[in-house]
Amino acid sequence: MKFIALEDLNDERVAAYTHLTELQLRNRLEPAKGLFIAESPKVIVRALDAGIKPMSFLVEEPWIEGMADTFAYVDAHWGNEVPVFVAKPELLKTITGYRLHRGALSAMHRWALPSVEEICASATRIAVMENIVDHTNVGALMRSAAALNVDAVLVTPSCGDPLYRRAARVSMGTVFQVPWTRICDDENEHWPTDGIKELHRLGFITASMALSDDSISLDELVARLGSSADEADHIGKLALIFGTEGDGLSHKTIADSDLTVKIPMSGGVDSLNVAASSAVAFWATKR
Repeated sequence: MKFIALEDLNDERVAAYTHLTELQLRNRLEPAKGLFIAESPKVIVRALDAGIKPMSFLVEEPWIEGMADTFAYVDAHWGNEVPVFVAKPELLKTITGYRLHRGALSAMHRWALPSVEEICASATRIAVMENIVDHTNVGALMRSAAALNVDAVLVTPSCGDPLYRRAARVSMGTVFQVPWTRICDDENEHWPTDGIKELHRLGFITASMALSDDSISLDELVARLGSSADEADHIGKLALIFGTEGDGLSHKTIADSDLTVKIPMSGGVDSLNVAASSAVAFWATKR
């Protein structure tokens, strides 16, 4: 590896870490040339294991020795020209004013996202994130999806990016394990109408996770999944749709979905946070 001692955070070579916003890194106009920041050695390793190419590293000096295997892996797969910028902890602390980077960051190349049809070709249980904007919740849902064998995750146009630094870190790098892509384009009017139509065309029963007068219970949904294929209400392929924090799913999404499903609550609590409710739903509906 090319180890380069960093003395000044204004060095243009580390602008991706210090001067570019998440949106600028994403590079919406040319996503194939976009970048994202992987934070912490664990997230970096999972990204590398998934075949994602690093552009560079920014590492605290004390972490160099502990990342020797990671650097050897990069040498073997992408050559020894990937730079590792090394700085003292006191210098890196000035990026945010407090220690957030967990010792190591890597600027990595984004990949071209697959189509919805490609990602759902062999899927029987998928999740859809509608306009979830809290990156912690995005990352938590991705982690639950990986842990509980969800086949794929679809992200609506206004949803937070699973590759944003905090989302990827909260997911513990599982964002690189679960197949995911965006459904519809950047024109919001295409979701939910066109998106749900596409899911129906691909054979999925769509289930909005929401509180409404005609909601069925999660237990009833599980019973339909486990019923015989010749029963009228049998569900073979399921798409679970989760809504944004606070407002939940849009009225249009609920109206267009085949089912509305709720998790029965007690103790005067009306609902769970989307990160918690998705984990419960994934556990209950796993094959």
